[in-house]
Amino acid sequence: MCQLLGMNAALPTSFSFSFTGFAKRGGCSDKHCDGWGIAFYEGRGLRTFLDPGPAAQSPIATLVAGYPVKTHNMMAHIRYATIGNGGALENVHPFTRELWGIHFCFSHNGDIPNFSKCNPPMLGKTCEIGGDCLMYNPVGDTDSESVFCAILNALKAEFRSLPTLPVLYEFLQRLCNEIVKDDGAIFNFLLGCGEFTLFAFSWPGSRPGSDVWNALYYTLRKPPFTTASLIDCDYMMDFSKVNTPLDSVAIIATKPLTKDEDWIEMKKGELLLFDKGQPCSAAHHIDEIEKQGRGLFSKVKSMQRIVSKISHDAKEIIAGQ
Repeated sequence: MCQLLGMNAALPTSFSFSFTGFAKRGGCSDKHCDGWGIAFYEGRGLRTFLDPGPAAQSPIATLVAGYPVKTHNMMAHIRYATIGNGGALENVHPFTRELWGIHFCFSHNGDIPNFSKCNPPMLGKTCEIGGDCLMYNPVGDTDSESVFCAILNALKAEFRSLPTLPVLYEFLQRLCNEIVKDDGAIFNFLLGCGEFTLFAFSWPGSRPGSDVWNALYYTLRKPPFTTASLIDCDYMMDFSKVNTPLDSVAIIATKPLTKDEDWIEMKKGELLLFDKGQPCSAAHHIDEIEKQGRGLFSKVKSMQRIVSKISHDAKEIIAGQ
């Protein structure tokens, strides 16, 4: 199956070290040769690189590994095709779409049999609305893109305006529970929702006849920073020399990337929100993130506030008349 890499950080941070080891698994230290991609946020913008070839042999991957950029939020994916043409660019993750004036991006590892069908199931209120009203449709052939579109359609059907992070978290958990009812589902994903917010969900497992365990792990890099060595190549980094006391970084991966860091396997059915390089699942912690002004933001939300204020002022004028 495929492998995922995610990074979420308190301050803009380079992903070069982790991505260098991860890319080696695309045809060098592992067999994930059917394409790779990366997406990282720059403010409200989202920069993506996609390549249908092996990451370990890709000049674009070499360029990205040395790219002098820092970000709060990124994800990458290397593909071992099980559903959909392995040489097709349209099947390469991460998939991206706009919703509520926000760039969403999505990468998945696993199998979701119901979403590999020609008519995949609908989620949430889209079951009531029907397929004719759906905005998001897959371009490629993967169950991954299909379920991403189903999630976005359910979000759009549920909310007329931007939800708060606690509300969004609760709704995503309900959708995940709905999706994993699919017999034989293996559903591990990363979902980027703008500059600061990264969700990770794990429903791990192995395909029939395989001993490969598909899960999600994360490690937290925070003061006091130490040295880490990559598993997939001879590369070591002393993070105390490149980070400050204010830095905090979470790295999420299908399999641990380093030899000398503590990696925590996510629990089955666990949904984590990563913010400022820290995982959150408790409602009061997520509510605090929202109160700090790190919830979803877009110009759509600002326009709604302006419309609301104009409507209120208009009512006062009418009342005065």
